[in-house]
Amino acid sequence: MALLTETYSDQISGIFSCYDRIVIQGTLPGFCYAGGMTQHLHANNIRIFDYPQFAEPLRNQIRCNAEQLAKENAVDIQFLSNRKERKEKLIKKIIETRGDHPGLVHIFSAMESCASYKPWHDKQTHKTYLKPTRGKCLHYYFYFIDELLGLCHVRVPTWCPFRLQIYFNGHSRIANLLEHDGYSCTVIENALVQTDFDVAQQLSDKLEVEQIHHKLDQFAKLCCPVTEQFDRCYHWSVMQIEYATDIIFKSRDHLQAIYQDLVRNAVLSVKASDIATFLGRKLHQNYQDEMGNDLNTRICGTRIKHKMGPVSIKMYDKFGYILRIETTVNDVSFFKHYRKVEHRE
Repeated sequence: MALLTETYSDQISGIFSCYDRIVIQGTLPGFCYAGGMTQHLHANNIRIFDYPQFAEPLRNQIRCNAEQLAKENAVDIQFLSNRKERKEKLIKKIIETRGDHPGLVHIFSAMESCASYKPWHDKQTHKTYLKPTRGKCLHYYFYFIDELLGLCHVRVPTWCPFRLQIYFNGHSRIANLLEHDGYSCTVIENALVQTDFDVAQQLSDKLEVEQIHHKLDQFAKLCCPVTEQFDRCYHWSVMQIEYATDIIFKSRDHLQAIYQDLVRNAVLSVKASDIATFLGRKLHQNYQDEMGNDLNTRICGTRIKHKMGPVSIKMYDKFGYILRIETTVNDVSFFKHYRKVEHRE
């Protein structure tokens, strides 16, 4: 059976695959869990119930650092009281006025939920220690246009244990690399619609993790200077990630002529066992998580999604002439993977 890309090769202008949305979490080894922070307080002769007094100067340091960065780059710190207000739309308007040159674009602040610790005394064991809990604190969102990653942002909480989140888009990264190498490219939102797709695919396949790791360390040092107090470097791990394959058709008519048949077959033909196979898993009787197909039709188009727990595979017609097949992973522990064991000592 011929592939779709072979059957309609004369109607396709390019095929391109790369990472799309990437969210990376940064944690401080030894301090990212309550037991580690408890040991740190004991080692420095700090009472457990003095933990708030210990954390408050660190919070103030992050606030002063944010104000200093805003002053140096002539930007304002905008507090968002409405949780429903989309930062991406606000940033888009700012870039239209500011321009897309590299540097700090804007800083948002908002009160949001965060992981924290609380002092606790166990009356049975007579031990005093920190317990994990949830709270609220001020968060800063530093938006940058970076020469390597493109438009990205760093989310910095102002309270211990200072878990960072860094977001960037793989399509933006590839577009920056293409322009740096002298290739013209047209980007609409998070899609490459016109460029040398062979060169773009080569750049996508040569993802240099060490280079990105170095960039993340720079962001952490710039936006969260409290790491100097702990004498630790951030440990980076993938929190959420998307991988997209775009089949760019030459016109809307070419894709729309076959798209409804593709969606119909995807709904009728794909079974639960097929979804598990796509994701490298086997469906067994004890599986209790959510699983199935979801067909959604909106003004902007029709989307079919196959989901299994925190992972989904979806297909939709982006802008009417790009057929996008996208795998979204909201919890990477769904997949088995090898990692280096980091001993506490």
